[in-house]
Amino acid sequence: MTTAPRGMRLHIGLFGRRNVGKSSLLNALTRQDVSIVSPTAGTTTDPVEKPMELLPIGPVLFIDTAGIDDAGALGTQRVERTRRVFDRVDVAVIVAAGGAGGGWDAFEDGLLAEFQQRRVPTLVVFNKIDLAPPPAAVRARLLEQGVRTVQTVASRGNGVGEVRAALVRLAPEDFINTPAIVGDLVPPGELIVLVVPIDKEAPKGRLILPQVQTIRDLLDNDAYCLVVKERELRDALARLTRPPALVVTDSQAFLKVAADTPPEVPLTSFSILFARFKGDLVELVRGATAIDCLRPGDRVLVAEACSHHPIGEDIGRVKIPRWLTQYVGGALEFTTMSGHDFPPDLGSYRLVVHCGACVQNRREMLTRILRCRAAGVPITNYGLTIAYSLGIFERALTPFPAALAAYRERNRGMPHSL
Repeated sequence: MTTAPRGMRLHIGLFGRRNVGKSSLLNALTRQDVSIVSPTAGTTTDPVEKPMELLPIGPVLFIDTAGIDDAGALGTQRVERTRRVFDRVDVAVIVAAGGAGGGWDAFEDGLLAEFQQRRVPTLVVFNKIDLAPPPAAVRARLLEQGVRTVQTVASRGNGVGEVRAALVRLAPEDFINTPAIVGDLVPPGELIVLVVPIDKEAPKGRLILPQVQTIRDLLDNDAYCLVVKERELRDALARLTRPPALVVTDSQAFLKVAADTPPEVPLTSFSILFARFKGDLVELVRGATAIDCLRPGDRVLVAEACSHHPIGEDIGRVKIPRWLTQYVGGALEFTTMSGHDFPPDLGSYRLVVHCGACVQNRREMLTRILRCRAAGVPITNYGLTIAYSLGIFERALTPFPAALAAYRERNRGMPHSL
């Protein structure tokens, strides 16, 4: 379980003022000295992440954050890093404390309101109750709002079992019943062909994360797969006694794979599968149609969730900019951001092109989609961008009837070909 990808873990964030005991609570929950504990306010300066297993949920990622009331120049930066965690938590824990750590007032109410507005299940932990009990009126008001509360002395381990039990109850249903990556697209016992190019960016001795997760998902759903490189696809298909139920390719090999795959065999890419698995496929499909509205000089944001070291023909920095420039017929201005960085102001961009988000959790990707929608900026992803700019968009959407219907509805009256 400790090697489960971060993007597939339930993200649980601990938030609150400085010195309320967030780090002590994390250490008690994980039964390890994960975070430094000190009576000095502001000891935690950056988010601290700890993967572990929380039964019966399974793999989770705890995130201890800096006190959101931090002050000064460095404090402002720490608070900004803490606020970025808001975008990716599936469950929020607001820690408040009596005595020297302060109680509950408009500050904590503001935190709670933000998580409620984001529809993030929230647990309130009143820590250090050996110093001062939580105000009864506050607990009653939270109870009326349907907010769970637990009282702890985290430094002694008191009440920590109740916190664990409350977190299990708060786990979102859509996380417990995780959607399939591809297993729901084909019946059990059917074969899928996976096309996996081995190029300079392929990690030595292993496959990239979306490919590995797709293979596991097929096995979990009682289907099986044949894995080939793009130049071997035609021969591999010829050797089969019946056509495969689906061909899935790396998006960069779309043109060759489309040419070598019979038109009656459904075709898509790993990136498009992850547009559905990690985000909102229909919304990202609509975003891809905005490529037709791009004009030379427009700004395009390329968002890369992982912080890999790019090489010569990097997909996000070289290939997609080249294909979009060719499609538009003039130079575009590209900005690339990696990891959890995402601009607070999206208004200057005409399009956001996101990676498949395999290392992000679904909450963070959906938050980014919502932010783009609020800013009126279309967002799509790598695979959809490549398929659209290469003229094979409809064929790449054939396994997804709802997304294909949304695309055709948006483009009603315009000629299309598979």
